[in-house]
Amino acid sequence: MIQSQLDPLPADLPFRFISKTIGRGAYASIKKAIPLTASSPVFAVKLIHKGYAIKHGRISAKQIAMEVSLHSHIGQHPNVIEWFATGEDHVWRWIAMEYAQGGDLFDKIEADVGVAEDIAQLYFYQLISGVSFMHSKGIAHRDLKPENILMSENGDLKLADFGMATMFQYKGQRKLSTTMCGSPPYVAPEVLSCGRGDRTSSEANKYSAELVDMWSCGVILFVLLVGNTPWDEPTSQSWEYQEYKKMNGRSSDSLWERIPTEALSLLRGMMNIEPKKRFSFAQIRQHPWYTRRNKFLAADGKITDPLNLATEMLENLRIDFSQKAPSAQCVSQPSQDAMEIDSAPHRISSTQPETPINDVLFDWERPMLRSLAVSSTQPLSRADATLPPSATQSNFFDALAEEPSMSQFSQTPGVPLTLTQRAQRFRDIVPPHSFTRFFSPMPPQLLVQMISDALHNLNVPLPSSPPHIGQGDHVSTLKVRTVDERKQGLHGEILVDKYFLPASQELLEVRFVKLKGDPLEWRRFFKKIVLLCKDGVYKPEA
Repeated sequence: MIQSQLDPLPADLPFRFISKTIGRGAYASIKKAIPLTASSPVFAVKLIHKGYAIKHGRISAKQIAMEVSLHSHIGQHPNVIEWFATGEDHVWRWIAMEYAQGGDLFDKIEADVGVAEDIAQLYFYQLISGVSFMHSKGIAHRDLKPENILMSENGDLKLADFGMATMFQYKGQRKLSTTMCGSPPYVAPEVLSCGRGDRTSSEANKYSAELVDMWSCGVILFVLLVGNTPWDEPTSQSWEYQEYKKMNGRSSDSLWERIPTEALSLLRGMMNIEPKKRFSFAQIRQHPWYTRRNKFLAADGKITDPLNLATEMLENLRIDFSQKAPSAQCVSQPSQDAMEIDSAPHRISSTQPETPINDVLFDWERPMLRSLAVSSTQPLSRADATLPPSATQSNFFDALAEEPSMSQFSQTPGVPLTLTQRAQRFRDIVPPHSFTRFFSPMPPQLLVQMISDALHNLNVPLPSSPPHIGQGDHVSTLKVRTVDERKQGLHGEILVDKYFLPASQELLEVRFVKLKGDPLEWRRFFKKIVLLCKDGVYKPEA
């Protein structure tokens, strides 16, 4: 057990917690809270155990203070998570901030598919709005990637996590950066060149942080449109990047063929190899693709039709059970490649430094079926997993069929009509909880074995002893510690819990909780496991 689980929190906090842990980094956890004297607003509190962070997280006390200072300096903007307050004692630093009630944006985007052009343009518009506002304050994010892009309850984009942010301009004075930070698929090439000492002069071994953000915004737009990154990393190790570089942004990769023609010049302008030639915000805002008419986008940058937006997003999430189950891939052990993040001081650092997840205790909110009288956003303890006394088996399965996450398993493409008819808000169709979950009617022992076999098939390392099967409502926890197709860390847990049905029957819920890694890669991993376990997956209309 790590020390941060043993040390009591400060006694004089000006708020009270109303949730279990809803997020975690290596040295911090995030909980929902409200003011001591009111029931609203609900906000998020990031709790940093200072001693553990400095000792194991490879960050300094100055870096923790810098994150707080820069976040508070940014100010209010509809597309940036707002900073509220901070405090500390000798053990803990806490930061109160806006709670992104819509959850993770990229968890709701289909890997290898992306989203419709209007949806991509909407979120790109809001991304540029948030980043340009930060830059107007002289602050660059330096770690723009899907993990750090959240949503409000109305579906609006929210930039989060300023642990790698830096001030590049203050009182007219500009500063270059030397810190290696970011994620290889999204980071600009000059950051990696800087870290590897590819240049000769000391001035050349620095980079402009604001131009790095521009490159990352381009990669994020690419991912929105096609559901994949253009390369693993912008280095000589990637043939896709090398061709892009050699051909001045013209690539023969089939992914680029799926980019709308009008958007190609925008992407090439933002992802120019020469940093000083990259598009400015003014050039982006004048580009025809950026200014095209969009049915979801109002003049003020807000969403005009949240229900239809949510419906279109949900329709894209699909698991095709006619697909062939994936075969064993090369061993998914943590890569020793020189570009792997988090591995050594000279290599690229992640926003949340890594610790062994076996040593960390945490809880996660379990979403409850919304049709069973409890909101899906309220925490559900394992002891509460039984149905209300008035519930019957039939209305349980009726409720299950209307769960948004179940539509991805339906044999009939589309969103259930009853769901859209009852919906009043974006979150009624696209809830904040992750869609990487499924239900199963199989006996616990058999299902856990099936999941273990699927992990083995994908060469995910498993413990030598069989997974523990609990006798209560929590069945088992299977830890995932692997690398994704981009050779980046992918860590999480597969939690198996019971719903107790009438007539002494059970239905198992299997949740895939990501601890670290790209949400699109986590979804790709989830889909592989589902296809390997398809005989044990409950499917509507089956």
